[in-house]
Amino acid sequence: MESSIIFIFLSLSLFSNNCNFFFQVHASKYNHGKVKVKLIHRHSPELGKMSGTTLGPPSSSRERIKQLIHSDTARLHAISHRLVPRRKNFQVETLRSSNLVELPMRSAADIGTGQYFVSIRIGSPPRKFIMIADTGSTVTWMKCKYKCKTCFNDRIHHHERIFNPKTSRTFIPIPCFSSMCKQDLARSFSLQKCHRSTSPCAYDFRYSDGTKVLGIFGNDTVIVRLTNGKKIKVPDVMIGCSETIFGNFHDIDGVMGLGFDQHSFAVKAAEKFGNKFSYCLVDHLSPSDLVNFLVFGEVDDSTLPKMQYTELLLGIVNPYYAVNVSGISIDGEMLAIPSYAWDLKSGGGFIVDSGSSLTHLVEPVFNQVIAAFQAPISKFKKLSLSVGPSEPEYCFGDVGYKESLMPKLEVHFADGAKLTPPVKSYVIDAAEGIKCLGFVPTRWPGPSVIGNILQQNHLWEFDLLNGKLGFASSSCTI
Repeated sequence: MESSIIFIFLSLSLFSNNCNFFFQVHASKYNHGKVKVKLIHRHSPELGKMSGTTLGPPSSSRERIKQLIHSDTARLHAISHRLVPRRKNFQVETLRSSNLVELPMRSAADIGTGQYFVSIRIGSPPRKFIMIADTGSTVTWMKCKYKCKTCFNDRIHHHERIFNPKTSRTFIPIPCFSSMCKQDLARSFSLQKCHRSTSPCAYDFRYSDGTKVLGIFGNDTVIVRLTNGKKIKVPDVMIGCSETIFGNFHDIDGVMGLGFDQHSFAVKAAEKFGNKFSYCLVDHLSPSDLVNFLVFGEVDDSTLPKMQYTELLLGIVNPYYAVNVSGISIDGEMLAIPSYAWDLKSGGGFIVDSGSSLTHLVEPVFNQVIAAFQAPISKFKKLSLSVGPSEPEYCFGDVGYKESLMPKLEVHFADGAKLTPPVKSYVIDAAEGIKCLGFVPTRWPGPSVIGNILQQNHLWEFDLLNGKLGFASSSCTI
């Protein structure tokens, strides 16, 4: 079977007209420990306790799946607009550091912008912000008050988190007339018109759901904490100061850009922490004391089963991370999926996206996968969730259900690696007494999307220097 291309990204997707460009990941002169950041799921009780947000635990399991489906619908729409394949050229240079930074990561996404949040500190003096962690985005931005006198006044009155660059001694606006604004940032929605010679570089982000974000670009310092407790500074991180937001984004402070681009936080952090970042997602129904993590640096995999590696195709369709896949098997038998469904050039392709919850399969793939599950699920009473469009089509009562009754699903990579998710990641608890296959059909042509539920209980490591993607089953307690 022909190899396919899968795009892996953590959260929210913008769509834009990207042009060819070159960039380098430079050798690091630093020798710091790893950074580990907690990833916060959108349904985490921790988010529900934070001021200025309506996120947190849903009222019922049925409401939970309804919210995730609503988010997935908007997300898939954004992905479909963004996936226009264009080759990106660049060079990755050797980084000598082998250090580590770990950031706790939690989950979120009622507007199709992503499922997982991180908490970071920006500016001098530093201020805390709750950001969407997004490998589908290259720009780090937050709600901001720069020139506008009335922007976010109501939110400031309620002590919500609004960045004020005038109070940060390390914030430096990027000039509008600079080549960075006119050329480098053109693919990041920078505006070409300069009102005055002293004007900062402005941007106008447009999201596929109609949301619009306007602001200015600048550089500032991000504070991260090492695993040994020491705090260090990551200087000159490009950030967006967003003063005007039309549409959604009511419940977030901003976005951390983790896509493969010279201006993204992922590449900037890689210069300090060994060219690598990784994330690990626990079961989204796990107790709240089990935590997801986003890590910059070398992960100690001595406690993991054997780590598998597959080629990471950097620069094929930036800012996404691509790998080769050769097929899907059920109970060891490869499914007869037509090769064009895997081929990006033929209108297909496959995306692994932690910003989506369920796994969305184009019809040629969906039909084969569902057919393989028909016999085992026919033993149970067919039920409906009745939570709206795009809900899982194959749901059943869980009386007498055992995981051992379900077949084993595997995703095969072209170079021999295999992803074997646990059964609970594709036969999901949708509501009380109801199980569903975690697959949703999507129209052909278009990309298929592997969501974060199928990625759970695995560590995913992105090696930007050696062009490798590593993965292994994990309890995410590293």
